[in-house]
Amino acid sequence: MFEGQPQAELDALIKANPEFKTLYQRHKELDKQVLDAELGVLAIDDLTLSKMKREKLLAKDRLTSMYAANH
Repeated sequence: MFEGQPQAELDALIKANPEFKTLYQRHKELDKQVLDAELGVLAIDDLTLSKMKREKLLAKDRLTSMYAANH
């Protein structure tokens, strides 16, 4: 998600900001679930998948804003 950003900066933000850490972990979890659903490994209905994608996007937007505010 933060391609091109130094991993050390990301790690420091994860350690310093519990909200960022929680949201980052949730985004990673949703990313894996969406990928598994799209590959057919995780059987879920289209509505649930759509909701997961929307939540993932909202999390990414919030994480990006939080990251930008700290740099």
